[in-house]
Amino acid sequence: MILAEKIAYLRKQKDWSQEELADQLEISRQSVSKWESAASIPELDKIIRMSSIFGVSTDFLLKDEYDTGAINDGGQGEEPVEVEQDVKTLSLEEANTYLETVHRTCTPIAVGVMLCVLSPICLMLLGGWSEYGPVSVTENMAGGLGTVILLLKVAAAVALFIVNGMKLAPYEYLEEENICLQYGVSGIVERQRDNFRQKYQKNLVLGVVLCILSVVPLMIAAGLGVGDIWGVYSLCLLFVIISFGVFLLVRVSCIWGSFQKLLQEGDYSADRKRDRRKAGPLIGAYWCLVTAIYLGINLFNTARGDYNSWQTTWPVWPVAALVFVVLLGIYQAAAQYRDKP
Repeated sequence: MILAEKIAYLRKQKDWSQEELADQLEISRQSVSKWESAASIPELDKIIRMSSIFGVSTDFLLKDEYDTGAINDGGQGEEPVEVEQDVKTLSLEEANTYLETVHRTCTPIAVGVMLCVLSPICLMLLGGWSEYGPVSVTENMAGGLGTVILLLKVAAAVALFIVNGMKLAPYEYLEEENICLQYGVSGIVERQRDNFRQKYQKNLVLGVVLCILSVVPLMIAAGLGVGDIWGVYSLCLLFVIISFGVFLLVRVSCIWGSFQKLLQEGDYSADRKRDRRKAGPLIGAYWCLVTAIYLGINLFNTARGDYNSWQTTWPVWPVAALVFVVLLGIYQAAAQYRDKP
């Protein structure tokens, strides 16, 4: 049980209204209402006062692992856990502000990733028209206009990343530093995470399914033996389907990741943070190198008049992702082996 539930439970055990409890604590009824709805957390002196009024220990009120069964022994239990002094402590207000910021920025960031996936489509489409019809477009026009549209989409995506990244910049320490949530905050964050879990799972499954099914139009076009221009259309449709799948994956992953960062779970546990601090420069260098190679090859080929290069080099991204996962797994395994006593 979280603190909000315990206050409501103990108040009802006394058969008091919120106003009667407020009179006992010499505060307003609205304050009690906010406590019980988890909209705010009482100050420490009010916690001590309630422990006296309800006849329970402060440990019972503050620790989420205690349930109502602990009331029978006066709320006594295990000794208080000593909190490390070198960690940053987050209040409920700070945690809620961070979660709200993530909710505001996750959709623009997902749109930016979607634009990156969609960026080569116009270049491929114009290149197909210039070679196979039915629209009369010269190769120079297809290459020039297609490249301009590609760069505009990438520029718009980068702008979204920068603007929303700046909003999240004050919370970058959550990915690297060890943190501690103030009393009662952990339970509230866990409640919000559990409420979001079903939506996260549905969007995760739908996004993965869309990415898998994205190759179906291309396979159908190849199986039916339709004209080359239809092959280009099916390839463009592949990118569109993938972009929607990636949008769903990025959006819900940002929100789910925010809960994990606050609760220090999964990829944001203390051990993972330590490994990430060590591997951070290598990860950035790897993806910068992959991006530079991809853009360099395709822009060079486009300048030489090979406008189909963008259609044939896109597998570099899934291949690079697989290589990255393998290298990261090797690095983490080596780190764990090294840290063994």
